Amino acid sequence: MTRDEQIVYAGAPERLDRVLEVDCESLAARVQAGATGPALEEQLRERGLTLRHFPQSFEYSTLGGWIATRASGHFATLYTHIDDLVESVRAVTPRGRWESRRLPGSGAGPSPDRALLGSEGILGVIAEAWMRVRPRPRFKSSCTVEFDDFAAAARAVREIAQSGLNPANCRLLDKLEAGTTGAGSGERHLLVLGFESASLPVDAPMRQAVDIAREHTGAPSTARTAGPTGRNVKDDLTNRPVGGESADAAGAWRSAFLLAPYLRDTFVAAVTWDRFEGFHAEVMEAVRAKVAEVCDAPSEGPGAPRVSCRFTHVYPDGPAPYFTVLAPAVRGGEVEQWDEIKVAAAEAVIEGGGTITHHHAVGRDHRPWYDRQRPAPFAAALRAAKAELDPGAILNPGVLIDP
Repeated sequence: MTRDEQIVYAGAPERLDRVLEVDCESLAARVQAGATGPALEEQLRERGLTLRHFPQSFEYSTLGGWIATRASGHFATLYTHIDDLVESVRAVTPRGRWESRRLPGSGAGPSPDRALLGSEGILGVIAEAWMRVRPRPRFKSSCTVEFDDFAAAARAVREIAQSGLNPANCRLLDKLEAGTTGAGSGERHLLVLGFESASLPVDAPMRQAVDIAREHTGAPSTARTAGPTGRNVKDDLTNRPVGGESADAAGAWRSAFLLAPYLRDTFVAAVTWDRFEGFHAEVMEAVRAKVAEVCDAPSEGPGAPRVSCRFTHVYPDGPAPYFTVLAPAVRGGEVEQWDEIKVAAAEAVIEGGGTITHHHAVGRDHRPWYDRQRPAPFAAALRAAKAELDPGAILNPGVLIDP
């Protein structure tokens, strides 16, 4: 066994949290699975590089967890999921070591890495991975756009997503979400746009995106831009000022974004654009009705439960709407309350043609609806893979499939 393998399999005292190698020519880094977001970024920063993957749980979650759950990051278009950044994975299974080749792409059968992505620990323990990294961005621009009509705002987002501009940030917040997070007044819907690049100014793509929003009745703010020596740049998702920037709508939203995973009353889906309008209306109505029932509150007017929606990620073929529930809690019965609401929400999502989870993984919480979403032949193949790799069913039993 090599020294590196001893680090990977024995771990102590390294704690599996190191960047072991950096291939600057191929722009890739070999990283141990226990590296948390801040530890990983700090080590890459020394080389002027970044993974640019910032899930809401960035501060405390690890690379291995991101891969096992197919986590998505802060950047809302193009490279959204950790899948897009994985070059190869090394894992340990009860049957032996699992390691794929480092390749920029391959058509050689089903991908071994894809089998581990989203496997949630049922096939093996991820030990390390080669990840695609990139130079740290030097040019940035951010802007907010207000809308009176949510449907018009959604159409603007769809056109931007299909334009090929690929903004780093393209998040639509309905007026309740904007007001609750402090990103807006709560009177208008808010689109948060951002562009960044390591090598080229981003003013032109920002102007194009804003022009698209204007065509759909959007009212933009003045874009905040910065170059390599400019001011008003914040350092990644940690919201630390570089050169000094006052609080703004995008900054307020970014701070709320980091706190969101500690709220239990949220759920996320994804659906194609052609279904979105009806999907949004049906899910909102189903959840409002169930919350009013469970919380013994009026369905409308003062004291009524509030359900908000924002787009966490957008693709050319559809958005990922993220819903937040605000309602009176029964002290001591919050979990039971949420369980009832969760069932109504999940049923509406599945019936509306969406996915039960865009980036919250499956675990046991989403399992009943994941079973309905997943093709039966694939379930049988997954069970066979589990039996082959983990014949004793010791790895995370009951997750994704039954023991």
